[in-house]
Amino acid sequence: MKPIRTFNVRPHLPQRLEPLRELAYNLYWTWNTEAIALFRRLDPELWEQTNHNPVALLGRIRQDRLLDAAADNGFLAQMERVISQFQEYAQPVQTWYQQTRTAAPPSECIAYFSLEFGLTECLPIYSGGLGVLAGDHLKSASDLGLPLVGVGLLYQKGYFSQYLSADGWQQERYPSNDFYTLPLKLITTPQGEELHICVDYPNRDVQARIWQVQVGRVPLYLLDTNLPENSAYDQQITDYLYGGDMDLRIHQEMLLGIGGVRLLRSLGLRPTVYHMNEGHSAFLSLERIRQLIAEDHLSYDEALQVVQASQLFTTHTPVPAGIDLFPADKVTYYVGHYAEAFNLSQQEFLSLGRVNPGAFQEPFSMANLAIHTASFVNGVSALHGEVSRQMFQGLWPNLPPTEVPITSITNGVHARSRVSEPLQYLLDIYLGPQWSDAPLADPLWSRVSSIPDEELWRIHEICRYQLVMFVRSRLQRMLQEQGASSAELTQAAEVLDPTALTIGFARRFATYKRATLFLRDVERLRRILLGAVPVKTGSQQRRPIVQFVIAGKAHPKDNPGKELIQEIIHFTHQEGMANHIAFIPDYDMHVAKMMVAGCDVWLNTPLRPQEASGTSGMKAAMNGLPNLSTLDGWWDEADYVKTGWAIGHGETYDDRHYQDQVEANALYERLERDVIPLFYDRDENGVPRGWVQKMKAALSLNTPQFNTARMVREYAHRGYFPASDRYFTLKENNYAAAKELARWKAHVFEHWYSIQIISVETSAEHNLEVNELVEVKAVIALGALLPNDVQVILFQGRVNEAGTLEEACPTLMTFVGTTPEGYSLYTAEISYDTSGHQGIALQLLPRHAYLSHPYEMGLVLWA
Repeated sequence: MKPIRTFNVRPHLPQRLEPLRELAYNLYWTWNTEAIALFRRLDPELWEQTNHNPVALLGRIRQDRLLDAAADNGFLAQMERVISQFQEYAQPVQTWYQQTRTAAPPSECIAYFSLEFGLTECLPIYSGGLGVLAGDHLKSASDLGLPLVGVGLLYQKGYFSQYLSADGWQQERYPSNDFYTLPLKLITTPQGEELHICVDYPNRDVQARIWQVQVGRVPLYLLDTNLPENSAYDQQITDYLYGGDMDLRIHQEMLLGIGGVRLLRSLGLRPTVYHMNEGHSAFLSLERIRQLIAEDHLSYDEALQVVQASQLFTTHTPVPAGIDLFPADKVTYYVGHYAEAFNLSQQEFLSLGRVNPGAFQEPFSMANLAIHTASFVNGVSALHGEVSRQMFQGLWPNLPPTEVPITSITNGVHARSRVSEPLQYLLDIYLGPQWSDAPLADPLWSRVSSIPDEELWRIHEICRYQLVMFVRSRLQRMLQEQGASSAELTQAAEVLDPTALTIGFARRFATYKRATLFLRDVERLRRILLGAVPVKTGSQQRRPIVQFVIAGKAHPKDNPGKELIQEIIHFTHQEGMANHIAFIPDYDMHVAKMMVAGCDVWLNTPLRPQEASGTSGMKAAMNGLPNLSTLDGWWDEADYVKTGWAIGHGETYDDRHYQDQVEANALYERLERDVIPLFYDRDENGVPRGWVQKMKAALSLNTPQFNTARMVREYAHRGYFPASDRYFTLKENNYAAAKELARWKAHVFEHWYSIQIISVETSAEHNLEVNELVEVKAVIALGALLPNDVQVILFQGRVNEAGTLEEACPTLMTFVGTTPEGYSLYTAEISYDTSGHQGIALQLLPRHAYLSHPYEMGLVLWA
């Protein structure tokens, strides 16, 4: 039956427990171990049943249990400690941002847009690494005090829950989220009505309401279209994450980008910086331009300067197939009305998402739109930055890949959210509570060596034991759902050895991640698992057995990924390896935290260079786990000798079959020669001293370097602060600077191709000596442009076998006046500090004080 009225019924908390309500609605509790312990203490069983959701816990707990807690002095003392920590965090004396950005305008605000946010397992609006990275970004922004707000979508059914058939085939279920029992609050007007925003789709408007998730000091706003005012189709826009067809994807990305900008406006927020986490939100650029034209009466070119100067774009995609591409007719149908608002032709408008403006059949790329409308573009690891420069080089056809203006900021993870509770206590004792945010240069990291080996090893053994118990429980539950026999349930209760070397592998089951690489030589693997590898074990004589704990999901439409899962399941059953290989179903953030704490080694086998960054290995390293990985993503720039082992040497082969064979063999070699012997080499007290040293190196070298505290500080210094400053500069005096920049760009575009490089002369010809000074003179006919409109750069470097300069070093040439013919004369002095075949190249770029970088206009001229 249909209700005639609905109510939001809140739990009746005793007055003394009322502070728990505010704490439950702020995700600060997700990274405060004592806060988590406090909620668990109320009802441990219900805490697990609610998927670690304090709002649902407080709503479902027995009233008598609340009354008991209100009379329990021990509970109240713990609650007062947690609440005191929470209040101190919420109102700090001085944050990193306040100390660093002393001259920041009071209205500075950074808007961070992402299609998914992984904040906690009870809020399932994420699918994997991209979302978890976004969630950790917000958490560290909160820790640092950045004036940042998040914008995303609230999914009724989220991604999916995974379970396996008896044959090991992945199945999906989509439980519906009850928003009123999640740590969310609905945004209302002063009159108490729901605040709605509207997005115009073809032939109708779609309404969306706004929910807020408080992440420490940072608010995250989420849009939800499941409203009776909308049609059945439009209500489903926010049903599934990464579900549906291309049309639904466009609907979601319009809601995120266009709706997200309108959301912020409806809340009275005026961000000075917009950060697009992947290209899904790139439509926000269109809405921002439209608003500037409509409200501030700027031209399209003037509005574009303001938008471009204040936007950042982070790409997480290492392959072209991962980019959202939409046919031109669909883009025209859904957002083509923006062309009219911009006074552009449809082809001019579509060129915003194309490499070649004249290629009418080229699809519209959301990544290209984001790049065209951003002043700062980055990949998420050093290697991914190189891959991105090659992948997007077509947008700068006159530049070599090394000069393409795409940089990199390597990802990180939020330490307090990822390190196990017992290890956090240990680090707090020996390093102090500041370890979670301390940079690599901080002397406290030298104190890691002072942690007694026995204590660190004891804590890790506790975590491994907890993981094994968790795996057994999860497998029993899965088997019960499948109707398994009592014998099978008994066997599941005995899988894994709490003392054995445990290798963890958990991630999205995409084929390039090669989850089954370790199965390539079954007989060799069997010998490794069963302890046939001879090792020195000190006083403890035992077989050095090995076991794997594996978890991960394949996309519902990715059958090859599902086949990888099934292959692992079949191997464990058919080869009698069920006690040595365990697959944990329904991978989520809780499973990940158990695994990165309880495994001994973290395995990662992506096909280089297809892993943009990878963050699960960072979480493992923060728990003292050595990594065992191919040299891809973040691991390529880590110290993979002191803190783990590399699989192979980073070679890539055209033959994928051969690549797999080489790296599978390298994996077995590493296990047999390095990993297993080091793990089982124990002293008389049973402590693997060499292994513990590797754990300490992983903690001291990787925790500060691959931490979102470092990452967000880097975004702030390199991206947010300069972009915000550019925004205020261009906006001053009724956008005077933006208007001047637009006029100057139009003038330069008109006359750029009239420039002629008349001559380039050197004071020496073919033969030079090392360190001999060479004067270079360049005579250039600038036509209608002035010397101040350009910069002339001289590159020098070794000439390689292909006839191109390698590792070229730039020198800015100096304008010294005009020749009798009226040409501009530029000079520079250079020398070479090495012998060999060397050369020079000369480049002209536009120059203006308001440009974010010299390649912003895409204009390059080479001699």
